[in-house]
Amino acid sequence: MIELKLRALREDHDLAQATLAELLQVHQTTYSDYERGKLNVPLSVLDRLADYYGVSVDYLLGRTEIRTPYPVKKR
Repeated sequence: MIELKLRALREDHDLAQATLAELLQVHQTTYSDYERGKLNVPLSVLDRLADYYGVSVDYLLGRTEIRTPYPVKKR
């Protein structure tokens, strides 16, 4: 499920895999493997992608269709 969300978000934003790979500091082939479901996406990468796209990690994981991220907890 996550691979579908990653690809859809990337395409919705007219981005190349290489652009996201650079942002995440991984090889383009690694990012491609995330989108194809060949590699599990590390939590740190999920967190960065959620922030980048302005969505919740639950949305990326397919647990909800609501894109809006949760409010940031004040410390």
